[in-house]
Amino acid sequence: MAKTELATLGGGCFWCLEAVYLGLRGVSAVMSGYAGGHVDHPSYEEVCGKQTGHAEVVQVSFDPDEVSYEDLLRVFFTIHDPTTLNRQGNDVGPQYRSIILTHDAAQRAAAETVIAEVAAAKIWPGAIVTQVEPLTTFWPAEPEHHDYFARNPWSGYCQAVVAPKVLKFRKMFAERLKKAA
Repeated sequence: MAKTELATLGGGCFWCLEAVYLGLRGVSAVMSGYAGGHVDHPSYEEVCGKQTGHAEVVQVSFDPDEVSYEDLLRVFFTIHDPTTLNRQGNDVGPQYRSIILTHDAAQRAAAETVIAEVAAAKIWPGAIVTQVEPLTTFWPAEPEHHDYFARNPWSGYCQAVVAPKVLKFRKMFAERLKKAA
């Protein structure tokens, strides 16, 4: 039986992260949601109102024998810009911040190591502003946000924002893609 661990990551719109991680070998599930704030059971509208403190995040269920937590983070730092504070492209606000919400001390140490690795490689032109904090509570997003890209591939946002990130991921991590059924 496969061992399952969780990673909770925020790097802009959760639809983008969900679409990418669903294609990664070793990932069994991805849930869009909210974390890092101070309001219980926040709604999408409340989070977008910028008063809850929450970020849009995904919670990734993965088999560490198939994909390491560090490799999840390497994908994370490839598919979003960790140098822009409270924004990803045209998505602006604290709900779009770059954040890693750790589940234990080992994840925190791994996050710090991968951030140092990415910074040293100078993959991004600016300083990395990704927050690393312990996860307190994860709130699943409303059902209309689940599998959003798969259900709405032709929407304007998906075509302009999500699809390019998915394509970049597929190109850069081709050897790590799930096999077609």
